[in-house]
Amino acid sequence: MTVWQVQEARKRLSAVMEEAVRTGPQVITRGGVERVVVVSAEEYRRLTAHQPNLREYLLGGPKVDGFEAVRERDLGRKVGL
Repeated sequence: MTVWQVQEARKRLSAVMEEAVRTGPQVITRGGVERVVVVSAEEYRRLTAHQPNLREYLLGGPKVDGFEAVRERDLGRKVGL
């Protein structure tokens, strides 16, 4: 990934966009800290295409039909007070 300082990215926005399309994600930093990543629209769509649904995820897990939890009916230990 190419790293751009925010001042340079601002001046050369078209170049940042073209590089994102041609070579992949472009990192923009501010004060030496990575702040944002510019990706092509195609890459963004690919990354966000599969949004798992929580309900489907939970219902798609292993089936536990007939599962029975056996518990001891132990009352615990006697404690003298």
